[in-house]
Amino acid sequence: MVGNVDESSGTASAQFLRGQKALVTGANSGIGMATAIALGRAGADVVVNYVVGADAAEKGVAKIKDFGVRAYAHEADVSDEDQVVAMVARMVEEFGTIDIMVANAGLQRDAPVLDMTLAQWQKVIDVNLTGQFLCAREAAKEFVRRGVVPEVSRSAGKIICMSSVHQVVPWSGHVNYASSKGGVDMLMDARSGAGPQRIRVNAVAPGAIRTPINRDAWSTPEAEADLLRLIPYGRVGDPDDIANAVVAVASDLLDYVVGTTLFVDGGMTLFPGFATGG
Repeated sequence: MVGNVDESSGTASAQFLRGQKALVTGANSGIGMATAIALGRAGADVVVNYVVGADAAEKGVAKIKDFGVRAYAHEADVSDEDQVVAMVARMVEEFGTIDIMVANAGLQRDAPVLDMTLAQWQKVIDVNLTGQFLCAREAAKEFVRRGVVPEVSRSAGKIICMSSVHQVVPWSGHVNYASSKGGVDMLMDARSGAGPQRIRVNAVAPGAIRTPINRDAWSTPEAEADLLRLIPYGRVGDPDDIANAVVAVASDLLDYVVGTTLFVDGGMTLFPGFATGG
């Protein structure tokens, strides 16, 4: 199907994912919300996962349903094994299966490494890394059970891990976050061994995106100007930039892409400081 772009939002509008079933974790705001809406726009039925912010999650569900697809919100802490198992089991019961798992939920607990507590370290690892493992594992179980349904997709299922430029760019004061995203890279690489079962595992790695988690970095002209020094493309990203990438990676348009991290960062990983000698 040939797609169009909504020029008012820059969002792809083709229904590349019609009939597929997607679950997006951490989908009550920011990148997760934009991704859940974009998947619905692309024709998928969507589960909007959240751990706090039920009202925001329900607003997202309403927007998704406007595209004529099914959606519901599900509260679950992705770092809790029983809750993840129950979340995927409910989705299979209500939607019949799962085709796309977007492991997006993440958080920060920032501190200089000498001041960082074990609780701050562990919370970030539990949500950002262990949570992605649990979600990928439960989705993969259903993919293997069901196998490929050619009229739906060429693959048995798609797992998309939400990583970050900080899987490769060190970040002082955020060692737990950067470590978790480095772990996501390895998790994605290792899980890609499921390829013979026709499971596609890839990652999307955002750069600087306008979301609540990093508002201080772009909310004033001075802060934005400082941030733009790190972005060769000359603009801060929007959640739809990431959402569009996820839709593309989840679609059969990129069926032969396996075990790859797609950096959506305006060139941040080019280390632009070196353009002027470092």
